[in-house]
Amino acid sequence: MPPSQQDQVVVCPKCGHQQREPRGVISTICKKCRQHIGTDEIRKPARKRSERLAEPLPGLKRVTCFDCGTELEVSSSAESTICKRCSRYQDLKDYRITSAVSKNFKTRGAFVVEPKGYVFNTEAIVGEAVLKGRFLGRLVTERSLTIYSTAEIKGSFKAGRLVIPETNHFHWVEPLDVGSAEIGGELVANLRATGTVVLKSSARMFGDVDTQHLVVEAGAVIVGNLRVGRTSGSGLPNNPC
Repeated sequence: MPPSQQDQVVVCPKCGHQQREPRGVISTICKKCRQHIGTDEIRKPARKRSERLAEPLPGLKRVTCFDCGTELEVSSSAESTICKRCSRYQDLKDYRITSAVSKNFKTRGAFVVEPKGYVFNTEAIVGEAVLKGRFLGRLVTERSLTIYSTAEIKGSFKAGRLVIPETNHFHWVEPLDVGSAEIGGELVANLRATGTVVLKSSARMFGDVDTQHLVVEAGAVIVGNLRVGRTSGSGLPNNPC
């Protein structure tokens, strides 16, 4: 049935899922993450995307609360803050691992594992990551994940943007699902991206590429099938390359 004009759009404060509820309802449950949505979230209209993406003032940076998803503007040098909405502590520090460490990380800052670093039995949710050493566990990066040849990864990872620098190589058996990618070195994997995949002139890509946009510089090598400009349920044919 079509939505009623008496319905209102309710945004989950935890996962951002939007759903319609009868106007006047005072609480509900998110149909995606099962989080309770109270009166304050229902009465407060969601900000327009253009407002959320406005550039922060000079000397400030924008981060998102891990717990409720509220966007916060903090000093560019800040190492922590408190969410103004849910009052939860937010870690903004950078971490540089140079030895064996077994702990969880949750920061909007950078997470760098040096060649002699070894992070194991961990769940790391970070702003951006650079892997040159060993990582065993689950890794989620909000922005970029840069992988060097010296990296050894066991477990799973998700990245907003995957980067393989020039002269480096990475081999992954499972399909890679990322937001976007920039390949300057060699990647052996099937790559799926919701954004843009850039293959630099030095890139060597061995595997299938399924992406919304593809940029290939002169000199790049691709061995695999390409699916470009896909849309939901489009069923575009593969183009062998």
